[in-house]
Amino acid sequence: MTALLAERIAGAPISWGVCEVPGWGHQLQPDLVLRQMSEVGLSATEFGPEGFLPDAPADKAATLAAYGLRAVGQFVPVVLHDPGHDPLPEVEAAITGLLAADAGTVVVAAATGTDGYDARPALDEAGWNHLLANLDRISAAASAAGLTATLHPHVGTMIETGEETRRVLEGSGIGLCLDTGHLLIGGGDPVAVAARWPGRIAHVHLKDVRLALAQRVRAGEITYTAAVADGMYTPLGAGDVDIAEIVRLLEESGYTGWYVLEQDTILHAAPGEPGGADPLDDVRACVAYLLSLTGAPGPTPGPAGE
Repeated sequence: MTALLAERIAGAPISWGVCEVPGWGHQLQPDLVLRQMSEVGLSATEFGPEGFLPDAPADKAATLAAYGLRAVGQFVPVVLHDPGHDPLPEVEAAITGLLAADAGTVVVAAATGTDGYDARPALDEAGWNHLLANLDRISAAASAAGLTATLHPHVGTMIETGEETRRVLEGSGIGLCLDTGHLLIGGGDPVAVAARWPGRIAHVHLKDVRLALAQRVRAGEITYTAAVADGMYTPLGAGDVDIAEIVRLLEESGYTGWYVLEQDTILHAAPGEPGGADPLDDVRACVAYLLSLTGAPGPTPGPAGE
């Protein structure tokens, strides 16, 4: 495994609890999140939800650069299955911002059209056909702009399960954002996907998950949001996803893209306040684990109270 992997580790604001879903816990300010990303040794990040960074594309890039960070991509949840809705303008707006920040990847999720990730409608054959056609349109638009479009299987979206992911890969030409946590929660096998489809994987979100909670989400015993709040996501290496095997498979297949550290987190209060936790501790653990796979030294802990 190449030590160059250490240069391809990026962050994401969701690891600090920053999320587009209304009511998703305490939201930290961008200054704290971006400063801590830099402190832990990350050199790049995804943009985060709308409103986290300035709206103007050039201002997004300048804000990240002020913290020594670059952009690698943006999560863009758009409705793909509704013939009355054209998702391309939303994706093209994201492309404009990504180009200004010299980022390379559009990370599309098949949104349901409602807020949150706790329920989703069934997709009929006509909806599937429309969704797959839109994915190819998005892929072509991104490619024309010099970017790569990927589809992100995500709990509570129209593409959630391993079977739905397979149908996308067989029915469209779009790249895959392999999210190791969401795929497992949705009933898929991220190790099997990494082994079978390495040439389609263009972007990676690394997550580790407690399988017992994931199974309760699948069974409908607990909502996705409640499971996240209960600690369904763990630091890499502490859960039930075989992160080491996935990374090995990808590296041996020639994957040269980013590994985005994403441990979805819901903060109940600000760090230092009663009930609050510092997400930086878990991010440091994730970075250290991933670097341990290369033999590289882990990040240096910050001063006490940082």
